[in-house]
Amino acid sequence: MNWNKIIYWISTGLMCLIFIFSAIMYFMKYEMVKGFFEALGYPIYIIYPLAVAKLLGVVAVLSKKSKLLLEWAYAGFFFDAVLATAAHYFAGHGIGLSALAILLVVVSRIFHHRLYSK
Repeated sequence: MNWNKIIYWISTGLMCLIFIFSAIMYFMKYEMVKGFFEALGYPIYIIYPLAVAKLLGVVAVLSKKSKLLLEWAYAGFFFDAVLATAAHYFAGHGIGLSALAILLVVVSRIFHHRLYSK
């Protein structure tokens, strides 16, 4: 039993589920998300491109086809989660899922490096 692989796949799987869930919400519950974006002070025209970017990031992380795209995906996920956490905090909302996403992105990236950068 390789603990590094177990930790990597659990953190990566949960991270991907959070970002897939977020992207699906952007598509399926657009009016609700639009209200959140407006309340948080973000422009609404980024909702669909952000949803697509999240889905493409999940594909990049899971496929591991390109090191460059993988690094960009992790960076994008990290900045998205940090900015979402800050926005929700300053708006007085709960930060649970977005703060968890930060932790999962960091853990997934660290264990990816341990497993695949040899």
